[in-house]
Amino acid sequence: MDRRKFIRTGVVGVAGLTVMGSGISCGESSGTVDRVKLGKSGLRVSRIAMGTGTVGYGKASNQTRLGMEKFVNLAHHAYEKGIRFYDMADGYGSQPFVGEAIKTLPRDKITLMTKIWTQPDGSENMGNVREIIDRCRKETGVEYFDILLMHCLMQGDWHKTRTHYMEAFSKAKQEGTVRAVGVSCHNIDALAEAAVNPWVDVILARINPFGTNMDAAPDVVREILARAKENGKGVVGMKIFGEGKHVSDSEREQSIKYVVTQGNVHCVTLGLESESQMDDAIERVMRNVKG
Repeated sequence: MDRRKFIRTGVVGVAGLTVMGSGISCGESSGTVDRVKLGKSGLRVSRIAMGTGTVGYGKASNQTRLGMEKFVNLAHHAYEKGIRFYDMADGYGSQPFVGEAIKTLPRDKITLMTKIWTQPDGSENMGNVREIIDRCRKETGVEYFDILLMHCLMQGDWHKTRTHYMEAFSKAKQEGTVRAVGVSCHNIDALAEAAVNPWVDVILARINPFGTNMDAAPDVVREILARAKENGKGVVGMKIFGEGKHVSDSEREQSIKYVVTQGNVHCVTLGLESESQMDDAIERVMRNVKG
């Protein structure tokens, strides 16, 4: 089945699909999908997260483009299957959608992760970081986020150029409006810094066996992620199928097996757009974890 036909049929593996797996038997049962310890962040999360940022830009994504009703139905299907981890971003426009979906769900049973865009300190007026965090919480309808990340870091010196974001994130953590902080990386130097920086609780990293849309070759990334785990970071994998470039049946199986057994990550975020895609991905992830 070629890529276009595969995506049209809506089986699994659309662009932006992200999977997080630990490759170890440390989870506790939670429906179909189990839960794992996310490094030393103090959080236990479902091994799979529902991603909301496929082709995400300009406050929209393929998930939000489904419309509110279909999005909420998909989010509830995820919950019923044991997915209790919802991955958002301010730039995706997905916070109000997740907020609507979780109105009927127990807050203490789910994990909410969001990301905000940052700029180097002093490069432009990004407004008050506290106000941005509060707006994101209001859009989602929650008192706190479990995980807050700086989105799409592409420079190794981010820990020097984004100190006002780090300080604001840390203050929010102290005040209880954020439980864990970290970074989403799109650069190998940024990832290497995140692996050793004591400020970081959680890392969102690109990993797949093909090296597609990754920060470096798979073995190089795996080594850095191993270092991150050794340092107690919670590691969340993304771009498991190279943003939809590897979606044949054999490639999906190869990707998921690699990530959950060798990828040095704790769990998986899946940018899925239908219940059939979700069910297929869950089956593959959990089978490979148990295998």
